[in-house]
Amino acid sequence: MGNCFRKKSHDPNQPQPEPARPPTGDGAAWKVTTSLVQQKTPSGPSQSSTSNHFKDEQRCATRRERNNHVSSNSPKENQKKSKGHGSPTTPRDWPKNVVRLPASNRESFYYSVLRAATHKFSDKNIIGEGGFGRVYIGYINPHSMSAAKPDTGKAVAIKVLRRRGNELRFLNRLNHPNVVKLVGYCNEGDHRIVVYEYMCKGSLDAHLLRENYTELNWSRRIKIAIGVARAVDYLHSCATPVIHRDLKASNVLLDADFNPKLSDFGLARHGPLEDHSHVSSSVLGTRGYFAPEYFATGHLTVKTDVYSFGVVLLELFCGCVAIKRSSGGTERELAVWAKPHLSNRMELHNIIDKKIARNINMEEANKFASIICRCLSSDPKNRLTMSEVLASLEQLQKDMPLSNLNTLGLSKYYRRAHILQ
Repeated sequence: MGNCFRKKSHDPNQPQPEPARPPTGDGAAWKVTTSLVQQKTPSGPSQSSTSNHFKDEQRCATRRERNNHVSSNSPKENQKKSKGHGSPTTPRDWPKNVVRLPASNRESFYYSVLRAATHKFSDKNIIGEGGFGRVYIGYINPHSMSAAKPDTGKAVAIKVLRRRGNELRFLNRLNHPNVVKLVGYCNEGDHRIVVYEYMCKGSLDAHLLRENYTELNWSRRIKIAIGVARAVDYLHSCATPVIHRDLKASNVLLDADFNPKLSDFGLARHGPLEDHSHVSSSVLGTRGYFAPEYFATGHLTVKTDVYSFGVVLLELFCGCVAIKRSSGGTERELAVWAKPHLSNRMELHNIIDKKIARNINMEEANKFASIICRCLSSDPKNRLTMSEVLASLEQLQKDMPLSNLNTLGLSKYYRRAHILQ
C-alpha cells in the first residue's frame, strides 16, 4: 500500500466477538443481486428446496438491511440501481479483466456504502497514499457490512484505485497471518476500490523515522523482520511462486502488538517455473530497493525480492529509509552507503540506529549484519533463499535471551568512540 497508514497511530477498534452472520451463499461460486435471488425457486416437496428458499429469504433480508442503511444515494442513483445498472454484484456487468471473488470469502460493497463509511471520502480520513491510489480510514458495521459511525463501527482501510494493479488477483488467493487481509472490494461503474483490514500502528517506515522513539526496540525489530520473512517465504513457496516486486518498509504494516503484515500487491507477478530461470519484466518498483540485475536487465526472479528484503533489514538496522540524504542535500542509496560497514564488525557502530545501539548485543549485531550482507549480494546466485533467511533470523531470535546476558554489546564501542572524539 506504499506509504500508507502514516497519519493514524491509534487503534479505533476494540476487538469484540462477532456473532454469526446470516449465511450469504449456498455453495454458489459468486454473489447474486437481490433481483436474481428473488427469482422463483423450483417448487417441490423436497427438503433441499425448502432449505434453499429459506436461505434466499435470509440473503434478501441482509441485502435490504444494508441498502436501507445508506441514505447518501441521490434519487437518480437509486433509480439507476433499480434498473440493474451499476450493481457491483451483477455478473454480466463485470469487465472481463476483473477477478471475480467468492462470496463466502470477500464482501462486495456498494460505492455508496464506502462513501458513507469514509464521510464522503473526506480529506480528514486520508491515512496514506501509494502508487496505486489513496487510502482512507472508514467504519463498517461488521455484522451488516453497512456504513457506521467511528464510535460504533469497525475501522477498515479503503483504497481507491486510480490505476490497474494486481491486488485483487493475488490477495484473493493468499492466506497468511503476515499478509494483510482483504475484507472486500467495490466494482461499481468506474469505481475500483479495495477494502483491507486496518493496521493501527501504521507503516514501519513511519516508526523508523521518528526521533527519540524507543517503542521500536531491538527485539521488536527482530520480530518484525521474522514476520515479513515468513510472508515472503510463503509467497515464494506457492505452487507458482509469487514475486512481490515492491518490498519496502512503507509496505510493512504493524498491528497493535507490532505484528507485521505485508501489503500492496499492485506490482506482484508470478515468478518463473522450474524450467525457466527468470521472468522478463519492465523495471517497476521503488528506487533504493532494486536488485542490480533486475535494474540492468529486467530479469525478475525470487532473488529480486531477497535483495529488496535485505534493504528492509538494513532499514531496521540503521533506522533510515532506502534513500539516504546527506546534510548537503545529496542522495545516496542506503545499501551502497552501508555495505562497507556491514562487513567490518569494528565499524558497525557507524550505521546502527542510535535509538537501539546501547541496548543491542555485539554478537547479535554481527549475525544480523551477516544476514543483510548475504541478502544484498550483487550476484543473485550468492544470495540466500527466503527460507534460509527466515531460518537464520529465527535462530538469531532463539539465541537472543542467552546472548543478552552480556551487557557490554555496542555500548562499549559508543563509549570508546565518544572518548576518541
